[in-house]
Amino acid sequence: MARNNQRHLGYRLLLANCLTVIACLMLPLGMRQLSALGYLSLPWVLSFGLGAPLESGRWSLQRSRVYRLLALLTFASSMGWYFTGANANQAGFPLLFVWTLLVAWSCERLIRNLAQERLISRDVLMGALAGYLLVGLAAGLLFAVLESLAPGSFLNSVAKDVSLLHGSAGQAARIFSLDFVELNYYAFITLTTTGYGDISPVTPQSQMLSMMVAVSGTIYLALVMGLLISRFTVQDVEEEIAEEQRND
Repeated sequence: MARNNQRHLGYRLLLANCLTVIACLMLPLGMRQLSALGYLSLPWVLSFGLGAPLESGRWSLQRSRVYRLLALLTFASSMGWYFTGANANQAGFPLLFVWTLLVAWSCERLIRNLAQERLISRDVLMGALAGYLLVGLAAGLLFAVLESLAPGSFLNSVAKDVSLLHGSAGQAARIFSLDFVELNYYAFITLTTTGYGDISPVTPQSQMLSMMVAVSGTIYLALVMGLLISRFTVQDVEEEIAEEQRND
């Protein structure tokens, strides 16, 4: 029971964290950098909500410890990247690797947690939505990291921007002070396979990363929708059986 409560609390915290980051990205120019605080808190929220062992046994415990260690390493890498200069292009390499690994592993653990739910409740739906938002926000951060490593990886065909990392201090700015709301917007457009065409990946690295995000969004939706539908079906059957037993 305690494990279920922690799992459900983790769903709510993850959804609240993701919505907070999105809300910060909607703030006026100059205040959007507050989203960095939300990104920095994500590894801790993931560690709390998804870091518990999924099964009994020593191997499951070891996997959970490694997962929590990866979350800590991701936080440290994020701190290092945010507070480096925008011209320190190589600083994003560790973050690009660990964030990709953490989000992929988090989605796997989230889906396995959802599979353990016997009933479809509001918390379970929150967890499913939080996972989708997590993939989109992580993609936005990865696109920003790639743009910092190789400026010009993405092109805004409307504004004709050379780089989508905007900042008032130019290349002397810290990464933390830059605004990359457009890359987060592009990430969700790619995740949902909408493709408005205003922002385009123009290098092989950005094109392959965009392709992986689009495929990841489709796979996540297919897995979670199949899981939720199956749980709804089982839940309806159990309720019908219980109703028949009460009538008898």
